[in-house]
Amino acid sequence: MKATIFRAPGDVRVENVPDPSLREPTDAIVRVTHACICGSDLWFYRGQTPFEPGWRTGHEWMGIVEAVGAAVRTIKKGDRVIAPFAFSDGECEFCRKGLQTSCLHGGFWGTTNDGGQGEMVRAPYADANLVVLPPSLENDAVLLKSTLPLTDVMGTGHHAAVCAGVRKGATAAVVGDGAVGLCGVLAARRLGAERIIVLGHQPGRMKLAQKFGATDLVMSSGQEAIGQVLEMTKGGAQAVLECVGTSDALNSAIGVCRPGGRVGFVGVPHHSTEMDFRRMFYHNIALQGGVAPVRAYIPDLLADVLAGRLDPSPVLDMTVDLAGVPQGYKAMDSRQAIKVMVTV
Repeated sequence: MKATIFRAPGDVRVENVPDPSLREPTDAIVRVTHACICGSDLWFYRGQTPFEPGWRTGHEWMGIVEAVGAAVRTIKKGDRVIAPFAFSDGECEFCRKGLQTSCLHGGFWGTTNDGGQGEMVRAPYADANLVVLPPSLENDAVLLKSTLPLTDVMGTGHHAAVCAGVRKGATAAVVGDGAVGLCGVLAARRLGAERIIVLGHQPGRMKLAQKFGATDLVMSSGQEAIGQVLEMTKGGAQAVLECVGTSDALNSAIGVCRPGGRVGFVGVPHHSTEMDFRRMFYHNIALQGGVAPVRAYIPDLLADVLAGRLDPSPVLDMTVDLAGVPQGYKAMDSRQAIKVMVTV
């Protein structure tokens, strides 16, 4: 089969690799039909995160089940399934708590595992990870596209909103105008935020943020942006979603948080300077977040997508086939695309 392989910073290639096979009775083999390139993929693409030549890429995908192991009970051949970006056994202490990304036996798609940016994936613990989609979606390209972001960015934006404590009537601030930040806007609106302030820089993305429910846009940065938000809110936002992962973004999130409020941080950490602990200390600002347990969120979010109440698909503003994945990376790296969908 063909799969995307990392060779060096700025160099990903679609190459021939061995077909996957069932290794454990709990495995499934899935033929990938849709995948994504993630903003977090850019960290290794740019050489900012250690990544070994030869590792597979892609952690966001859906597809059709081709084969299942003897112990698989809830998944069958022919099912269309969606997968969270991390797999888990569904049985350990943390899985039972809804924290599947801390599973004692889990892992992430890609690297030394099969990646979503390829033709097929061996899915361990199939019953625990694969969510079967209704057959009615099979011929509905619009709904399939709306469902795809549930593999990661929609669930991650939702995790930021949950960790920030977004409640009905609250004022929320979202730091970042990438796919996760934009999905954070959708999540904050879904949870009932009355006012949603977005801090970002790209005009097109900020326009989409407004369509998603943002009420205020702040296109400055650093202390200027913090000052603007503090002024417009008379002291800061009660709930702040940090959706970037840099020191500047996290300190901006802390800076715009109202005393006694919470920052939900989900940006993959690439911090080069210290957090503003003094502001956190003196204003009792809580920090909560981390890698999103997307598997726990998929059922509720999927129900809203299927009911037409939630549509994160506009973040997928460029589509390539598998051969076009390297060009998709280049487009996202140069900010020509928010997020690339791959049709396999």
